[in-house]
Amino acid sequence: MSSGQPKLKHELGLLDGTMLVAGSMIGSGIFIVSADITRNVGSAGWLVFVWVITGIMTIIAAVSYGELSGMYPKAGGQYVYLKEAYNKLTGFLYGWSFFAVIQTGTIAAVGVAFSKFLAYIPLFHFVSEDNILFAHDIGKWHFTISAAQLVSIVVICFLTFVNTRGVKTGKIVQNTFTFTKLISLFGLIVFGLFAIKGEVLHANWGDAWNIHKLKTDGSFGGNYVMAAAVGAIAASMVGSIFSSDAWNNVTFIAGEMHNPKRNIGLSLFFGTLIVSVIYISANVMYTGTLSMHDIATAPRDRVAVSAAQVIFGHVGTYVIAVMIMISTFGCNNGLIMAGARVYYTMAKDGLFFKRTGTLNQFAVPGFGLWIQALVASILCLSGKYGDLLDMISFVAVIFYVLTIAGIFILRKRSPDLERPYKAFGYPFLPAIYMIMGIAFCILLIIYKPQFTWPGLIIVLIGIPIYYISQRNSKHEHQTDVLT
Repeated sequence: MSSGQPKLKHELGLLDGTMLVAGSMIGSGIFIVSADITRNVGSAGWLVFVWVITGIMTIIAAVSYGELSGMYPKAGGQYVYLKEAYNKLTGFLYGWSFFAVIQTGTIAAVGVAFSKFLAYIPLFHFVSEDNILFAHDIGKWHFTISAAQLVSIVVICFLTFVNTRGVKTGKIVQNTFTFTKLISLFGLIVFGLFAIKGEVLHANWGDAWNIHKLKTDGSFGGNYVMAAAVGAIAASMVGSIFSSDAWNNVTFIAGEMHNPKRNIGLSLFFGTLIVSVIYISANVMYTGTLSMHDIATAPRDRVAVSAAQVIFGHVGTYVIAVMIMISTFGCNNGLIMAGARVYYTMAKDGLFFKRTGTLNQFAVPGFGLWIQALVASILCLSGKYGDLLDMISFVAVIFYVLTIAGIFILRKRSPDLERPYKAFGYPFLPAIYMIMGIAFCILLIIYKPQFTWPGLIIVLIGIPIYYISQRNSKHEHQTDVLT
């Protein structure tokens, strides 16, 4: 590479990294998924317990990643860790899954969530998901495009454009919206705690550990036997894990961090800790303001809207709508900014479109940003982003477990490699995460197979793509040598 070509700029500090972690984690999940969790577990204690376990898993994983980020402080993050611990194929399968569903599917879903809540504002009712602009039958497939889908694409393209103008521009958007959403969530929790109703709190927590299915009509589905209870908890964690995902996005931009060996690990810890405390506190607040029946049957699962109506009255609907718009906008900015760095590093290794490995005049991977936007927009139009997200938690946890197992592999294989940080609680805490992650995946395979096999198929499709790309890369190299 000639010295005149752009290089990644070190524009991000510890605060920026922490805001990226927190901002990428907090989307719309905390406002919604507690309804489905409650339908599965039926009690306040188990609802909060699901979020506590998820928080513990997330923090353990994050502090474990601190060791890897210190060893490999460069763009690409988790892709690099998997490649170094295992081989290029494993790294590619993660990058392929990341591009095909994990990152792009999340961007699509968060974008549509923004549109849905924008429609709550009277002036913007016309962007509702119920406003169908186009409908066409193709065989047995009914294809529709709603106003919400189009607005989500506009938001994705706008944020992509902002991030093509340089990492500093993306950082300003990220910090502004993350600070705003953290303050808003903190305010909602505080006002909610003051609005707690004694009778509701007593009713919910008087029988807090009786795990049972809670039907949408308010009736009980009966108590679970032990095996089914464990399965219900695992199924419930699909939502909480998805809501807590994307914390690893800061590792993708290590090439643009000041002192990445120090700041990536600290950003992971502070960001996941802040979000986990907020999530657990929010659910305690829900159980103090709403009955378990009201949480389980919240209209369209929008638990936060129901709670805000109790706290603020009718205006609470608009309060939450604005909060979710801020939250999802900032979340998508972080996802868009970080994701393209994975494709950039993969291209440098000959595992992705060659042009993705170049930087634009603002020293960011512009082409990678736009192809990411294209796939996310297609997923928005497909209407299948919800189905894709069902499998994200399963696929993501598999790769998290593999990555943390990589710590053990690299400790044995490369004991002398510099480690500015060492995984906290090693080997016990990383091993506990691996056990919990494997148990979660096994339980999903048993009790929720529809969440597992489609995700595995997407991962496995990457195997022939990898070998085709390697063959083509080898052919191009031979051609270059001959010419």
